[in-house]
Amino acid sequence: MARALMIQGAGSDVGKSLVVAGLARLATRRGLRVRPFKPQNMSNNAAVTDDGGEIGRAQALQALAAGIAPHTDMNPVLLKPETDVGAQVVVQGRRVATLRARDYAKMKPSLMPAVLESFERLKAQADLVLVEGAGSPAEVNLRANDIANMGFARRADVPVVIVGDIDRGGVIAQLVGIRSVIDPDDAAMITGFIINKFRGDPTLFDDGYRLIETRTGWRGFGVLPYFPRATELPAEDALGLSDARKPGRCKIAFLALSRIANFDDLDPLKLEPDVDLVMVRPGEAIPGDARLVILPGAKSTRGDLDFLRAQGWDIDLAAHHRRGGHVLGICGGYQMLGKSVADPDGIEGPPGETPGLGLLDVATVMTQEKALTRVSAVHAATGAALDAYEIHIGRSEGNDLAQPFSFIDGQPEGAVSADGLVHGTYLHGLFTSDTFRRAYLARLGVEASGEHYRARVESALDALADHIEKHLNVDGLLQLAR
Repeated sequence: MARALMIQGAGSDVGKSLVVAGLARLATRRGLRVRPFKPQNMSNNAAVTDDGGEIGRAQALQALAAGIAPHTDMNPVLLKPETDVGAQVVVQGRRVATLRARDYAKMKPSLMPAVLESFERLKAQADLVLVEGAGSPAEVNLRANDIANMGFARRADVPVVIVGDIDRGGVIAQLVGIRSVIDPDDAAMITGFIINKFRGDPTLFDDGYRLIETRTGWRGFGVLPYFPRATELPAEDALGLSDARKPGRCKIAFLALSRIANFDDLDPLKLEPDVDLVMVRPGEAIPGDARLVILPGAKSTRGDLDFLRAQGWDIDLAAHHRRGGHVLGICGGYQMLGKSVADPDGIEGPPGETPGLGLLDVATVMTQEKALTRVSAVHAATGAALDAYEIHIGRSEGNDLAQPFSFIDGQPEGAVSADGLVHGTYLHGLFTSDTFRRAYLARLGVEASGEHYRARVESALDALADHIEKHLNVDGLLQLAR
């Protein structure tokens, strides 16, 4: 049976996902069979697994780092927020309910058996299981029936290392504070800490580092400098979205919807030298000089249609289209571009129907069945091959389906408007296919780079492993696993 080590965070977005990915790559390079695992994740950025389920994007990246295919056991509980107080609950890859937060808290104890079952299956396949926590163990108000952090660590007897983010400030208080508020038996599971995202001369933090060791009794495993190439790796949390800009001849704007989902679809465009990718935030106007506007996926299509209109983006999109601008809707964004979105059974919220933007002659009805599949497709307009995945509910029908966006096994998929300017597709991850990306950008008058996106991700993972190997006590970390 494998040994296991758990990486928890002093808070959200402190870098624990990338630490696990880097450790997975370097341990794999040392000849170990590695499996990533996250008991409970909350994210609308999901990946489709080879066994036909869905998991958090971070675990799919960690599986790639370990050189294996993603599997639903790697993230047995996935929460996909649909409103401020409710989320879809996915267990071992399958949607089982949509619950308000209070009701999910009551459900959690019944999920621990599934979590432990998945964990044990991974242990049977591996030499090392790297476990990622969620949020912070300092959230002691959530400790009862916890399955994500110390609740899991104690049930599975997995030692814990805490990652603190010095870039956001207050890292000493983060770590010492955790030690002071958690249960003593929980604290006994924590064996050490890592300081992440340091900028500048790390010796300036020597006194703070020693103070943390003294006040917590935990062992420090090193100070990890900020890793600039993190932006080349798919981010899982919307907190990872950045509006950092670079010059580019072609401006492509995307809408930061309130329930934006699978936004890593845009990552390959962000890395193209001639593309200026602009995130349009709430309250901002869509740039008038954008050549393409992308409506990304959304976890709550009707809710985000209302949100979109509240920002005035429907007016901006209509003007953009009149000027001859291109529009691409992906998944939920595709559904919004049609004439209507109906949800008679209240699958994503209150039952009802919402008018769409009317840029495509299609109408969508939400259905109980969820499409979860990896596909190979051919772009109808260019003949370019692309690898993608579907992860959606709803069925779209209408006249514009006669001009499909792509073909899957010879069958039409998606829709294109009569004027050819508005495209809709259910395919996620399409821009990771280099041939398709080049062909699509060429239709916008942009010459894409010759870079291979997947090779760049692999290179960034290797660089991340080298970065961790150089700056952390990796041998000490691996020796902790039990």
